[in-house]
Amino acid sequence: MALEKVTIEKAKELANKANVKPGKVKGTEILRFTKAESQNIEVITWEEFENILKKNKLAVYASGSWMKIMREK
Repeated sequence: MALEKVTIEKAKELANKANVKPGKVKGTEILRFTKAESQNIEVITWEEFENILKKNKLAVYASGSWMKIMREK
């Protein structure tokens, strides 16, 4: 399957199914999906996640249940 851009609502749905949360590397705006097991990643709100996506011209792309954060095409 090819990666397709998904809405934030779809990303939330996929994240919920995968039991991951929106996060960022502490002290940066580097976004990640996390199970909150790493001390280097802080869990953030979906609102903050979406704001950072927009600010940095990023988007969430998915293939099945797999998601990746990339520059918006």
